[in-house]
Amino acid sequence: MTRTPREVPGVDGPRIAPGSRREVGVPVWLLSRAAGLVAGTRPPALFLVLGRHRRLFRGWLRFAGRLMPGGTLPRRESELIILRTAHLRACAYEFEHHRRLGRRAGVTRNDLDRVVVGPAAPSWTPRERALLAATDMLHERQDLDDAAWARLREHLDEPAAIEFLLLVGHYQMLATTLTTLRLEPDVTLRGRDLRPWRASRRA
Repeated sequence: MTRTPREVPGVDGPRIAPGSRREVGVPVWLLSRAAGLVAGTRPPALFLVLGRHRRLFRGWLRFAGRLMPGGTLPRRESELIILRTAHLRACAYEFEHHRRLGRRAGVTRNDLDRVVVGPAAPSWTPRERALLAATDMLHERQDLDDAAWARLREHLDEPAAIEFLLLVGHYQMLATTLTTLRLEPDVTLRGRDLRPWRASRRA
């Protein structure tokens, strides 16, 4: 049977379509609906795509939840790190999702503007500046030099430093997955709103 262009992966829409309730199973389906309500969006496409691999999805979700929101870093700091990573990777899905979640963690519109500028923006605390600078270096080098590591350790003990590295690495991985799958930001319950992301892309 000949496919229409809309049905060819990568031609129009995501390369792997979000699964139906039958395809992802009832637990993932219900979890996705609940996550959408929390975020103020339709069920997250990320959940419904990764949920097609049910066993892997369950393991990933436990790991991701241990980092955020179940990590030891303050939630505002975690969101700043994730947003900076999303901006550096030009990942609209990740940026938009955490723009909404970050608002609940105390990330203001001014913070979003400064996240786009990066660690050189004014008004960061010394700790926030060190976290964002380390995030930038990990993006650029996939490593931290001794000076950056020393600055990070001024603010983080050993367990928190390990958590920080895994947090950045995890959202780098997700950005790669989201970009490759061609997933666009989830539509909000009030309709699509990409204005903050577009502003960040112009920076």
